[in-house]
Amino acid sequence: MDTPRVASRAEWLVARKALLARENELSRQRDALSAERRKLPIVRIEKEYVFEGGNGRASLRDLFEGRRRLIVYHFPFDPVWDGDCGSCSHLADSFAGGIVHLPARDTSFAAVSRAPIAKIESCKRRMGWTFPWLSSLGGDFNDDFRVTLDDGRGGGGTDGERPGLSVFLHDGDDVFHTYSTYQRALDVLLGTYNSLDLTPHGRPEEDGRVTASLRRHDRYPPQQARR
Repeated sequence: MDTPRVASRAEWLVARKALLARENELSRQRDALSAERRKLPIVRIEKEYVFEGGNGRASLRDLFEGRRRLIVYHFPFDPVWDGDCGSCSHLADSFAGGIVHLPARDTSFAAVSRAPIAKIESCKRRMGWTFPWLSSLGGDFNDDFRVTLDDGRGGGGTDGERPGLSVFLHDGDDVFHTYSTYQRALDVLLGTYNSLDLTPHGRPEEDGRVTASLRRHDRYPPQQARR
């Protein structure tokens, strides 16, 4: 890792102010982009999607839990895999704490995977997660929202499954799809990496890809966990 050069406090202040101007501009651009996102047209959901949860079957409408908005994280977990996607577990750790504030904003949250509910529930217990996580096994949900891109029989590899996020609106008797995004665009949810971006050496990535140093939170060596 390259360490930045050592400078005087006065030199640092000049460089920091220059960077601040760029950060402020980025914030303005992000606010403008968010405003455009909110103006996207919406699509009425005509199909009945049914999921299997820890408490039984549930429809897409049920996932709103009486609220108007719903965020769904498409959690890659192929039915043939022994466990969930490691990098997606990292992302789930990031949003698991923050979503407790969503219900107060009339918004519900759920994760959905193709794995059978028994595998999902086992993973939830091991990782200590409490957010709703349902199985779409046997349905069209993953295909329709472009997060399963083949038949999922590629030997348990990741070619057929990709992470994504979709947003839905419940208005009267109708449910609408308002937004979807995938893969690197989910970076905004990665609290750990966004925190590391503030440090001199940044996130442990190579060419924009997560490195092999990434682990599920219960798989780090003890010395790394203490540091």
